[in-house]
Amino acid sequence: MQNATTESIPNNEGNDKIQSEQTPENLTETSVENNPNEAPQTDAEHCENEPDTVQPNDTTAEQATDTPVASQPADEPAVAEEEPVVDYSAMSREQLTDALKELLQTDDITKIKNRVGAIKLRFAEADREAKKAAFDKFIEEGGNKDEYEGGDDAVAEAYRKVYSIYRERRQKHIDELEAAKKHNLELKQQILDELRKLIDNESESLKQSYDQFNALQERWKAIGDVPRTEMNALWQNYHFFVEQFFNKVKINKELILLDQKKNLESKTLLCEKAEELIVEPSITKAAKELQNLREQWREIGPVPVEQNDEIWARFRNAASQIDERRREYYEQRRDEMEKNLLAKQALVEKAHNLTAEMPTTTKAWNDISAQLDELLKIWKSVGPVPREQNEQIWSDFKGAIDRFYAEKKQHFDTIKDEQSENLNKKIELCLQAEAIAKRDDWKKATEELLKLQEEWKQIGPVNRKVSDKIWHRFRGACDEFFNRKSEHFNTLRGSEQENLEKKEAILSELKAFNFGDDKDENLSAIKDFQRRWMEVGFVPIADKQRLQKEFRDTINAMFEKMKITAREAELASFRETLHSGKNQHHLGDKREQLIEQIQKLRADLSLWENNLGFLAESKQADLLKAEFEKKMQNARQEIALLEAKLKIIDNENKAAEAANSDTNE
Repeated sequence: MQNATTESIPNNEGNDKIQSEQTPENLTETSVENNPNEAPQTDAEHCENEPDTVQPNDTTAEQATDTPVASQPADEPAVAEEEPVVDYSAMSREQLTDALKELLQTDDITKIKNRVGAIKLRFAEADREAKKAAFDKFIEEGGNKDEYEGGDDAVAEAYRKVYSIYRERRQKHIDELEAAKKHNLELKQQILDELRKLIDNESESLKQSYDQFNALQERWKAIGDVPRTEMNALWQNYHFFVEQFFNKVKINKELILLDQKKNLESKTLLCEKAEELIVEPSITKAAKELQNLREQWREIGPVPVEQNDEIWARFRNAASQIDERRREYYEQRRDEMEKNLLAKQALVEKAHNLTAEMPTTTKAWNDISAQLDELLKIWKSVGPVPREQNEQIWSDFKGAIDRFYAEKKQHFDTIKDEQSENLNKKIELCLQAEAIAKRDDWKKATEELLKLQEEWKQIGPVNRKVSDKIWHRFRGACDEFFNRKSEHFNTLRGSEQENLEKKEAILSELKAFNFGDDKDENLSAIKDFQRRWMEVGFVPIADKQRLQKEFRDTINAMFEKMKITAREAELASFRETLHSGKNQHHLGDKREQLIEQIQKLRADLSLWENNLGFLAESKQADLLKAEFEKKMQNARQEIALLEAKLKIIDNENKAAEAANSDTNE
């Protein structure tokens, strides 16, 4: 039987009294006041109100206890169920919101408190950064800071909605705990009332009273926690009634000794369990279990006085070893966080060194980006640092990286704009090259296409994704033109020998031709030979100059033989051109062109005549005068020829008008 009497410390006067008195009539329970080891202990449960921030070594109030166990250090964390440690420092606000939603999927709200606190802290930091960025953007865009209206964006509102769900669930859990404690208080107060009635009842036998008393004790132990403010008074009242009960029923010493023996067995079992916890791998689990064992120890009644010191020393020794392991664990954790701080400080310094000077080439930008990515991976692999340094060191590290990537974005945006402009220029060259590729004026088209190729070389690079495509397009247009040109001239070369034979035949025919006395007919015949000669295509290059010279010499010889001057030949050619069908309707345009040419030559002639008057007498001046006179003579001849052509046009116009007049009549 447990809790039949209160346990006493060695040499307690109450125990001496129990041992000296044998009869039930004289047997009394030692009072609580004589046994400080059994003083009531305060509620060990964590306060359910979550702190604004979660510290790495978050502690809760330890139970104030006078029980005969090793006391916990007041500066160490309270025992709590071990939660996994999650590093949220690199998460965005959206990721933090999703992480909080995922945590809320758990059924037990008490198992996520530390992680929720860490998310809350990190989100506040990220939200400050987002609001600052929004404000900076507002100022950069010309806004007045006095007109800036801050507030939560959609991401912050979504987070707060999720967090409110957590607070509601947490508050509901707290309310349920408080309601349960109040209910437990009512149950224990009911037991106190039943104890009072049991003590006042004089009609029942000792055995009946004792059985009821044991049943009430079992019910008392089975009831859970009560509000902390009521615990001490409730405990004192309970032990007061226990003492009153033993004073009434005068349980004999044998029964007390039997009860103490059972208590000794129970406490021995608790010692064994505590000793097993010494080798428990999880220090958090060991500390939590030790707290439970202390609670059970306090509920067990006294043991025989001769074993009291021994059993207490055994339990205290095991508890002290567990407490020492716990202290060492948190000291080691603090040391690890200090080492982590040094490691992260080194990473911050390296990040600042890498970003001290911004690179100038794309390769350098990408190399530094790769190194910063590697630093970030190392950062994530390093454990947590002391809370007081965590925010600052992360801000320094992240700031260096953010500045670098902001500069990188600006750099590549500029390159992107230049590449876009270069792409537009190359597209324009492609369009021109594609148009040239269809032309047949081979010489001029070739010159223009070669010029486009030079322009292409001067244009800078374009985006790698379209570089090959745009180059193949331009190259394809060039290849198309040069392939067509090559095919054309290959075809021509195949007929060059045939053309050679044709021109040889025309030349022989020209040499054998007999001209009459009519100059106009002779000129027409020569023109016909010239036309036929020009209609024949290319000849082998080796024979080209020979044939051309022989043909020209033959024509000139015929002009001399027929007494036809070059001027007459040209006028005859001009007249024949006017009579050709395709030029008959353009006599007016041709006449205007001739007048413009005559006016220009007369202006030049007047200028040269004026300049001759300023030349002094010298050998050099004489040479210059001779040159001017030659130019002036040529100009006069050209004017005479143009005037003759103009006269031919005027005659043609008069003839046309006369023909029209006859037709109208």
